[in-house]
Amino acid sequence: MNRFAAAALFLGLAASPALAQEVGEVGVDWLGNDIIVEAFKDPKVDGITCHVSYFERGVIDRLQKGNWFEDPSDSSIACRQTGPIAIRDIDLSKGGEEVFNQGISLIWKQRVVNRIYDKTNDTLIYLSHSRQVQDGSAKMAISSVPLFNQPVTWTNGKPQ
Repeated sequence: MNRFAAAALFLGLAASPALAQEVGEVGVDWLGNDIIVEAFKDPKVDGITCHVSYFERGVIDRLQKGNWFEDPSDSSIACRQTGPIAIRDIDLSKGGEEVFNQGISLIWKQRVVNRIYDKTNDTLIYLSHSRQVQDGSAKMAISSVPLFNQPVTWTNGKPQ
């Protein structure tokens, strides 16, 4: 887990609907900057796993640029079916539901993943973006998992 996310969780400043497991770390330069890959399971949809990648700044980069307490907003996401799909009580509104968040600054900035159900196309959409108190970022990534012609179990029945 990102050290800033761990600090935020420790301080009680960020609650995470799903916990991520680091599955990869790739060094990108001699300054200690890395690309981290984490996996998390959708907490209300069995059989879906998302992989999020993001840039984590090293100590030398933080010293050079002067911004000690945050990582960039950039991230990428890919979500896939990794088992039988069973959907519990999910939010079906246009805004969807936050399924993952992770602190990327000491207090004010988070990496967030929202799940949105596209009823017309019978698809789950996962939107990765950053949330900030001010100066919100337009950097985002999207992944979708089609449910069409899949054996899907809906706990509360499929939305009509």
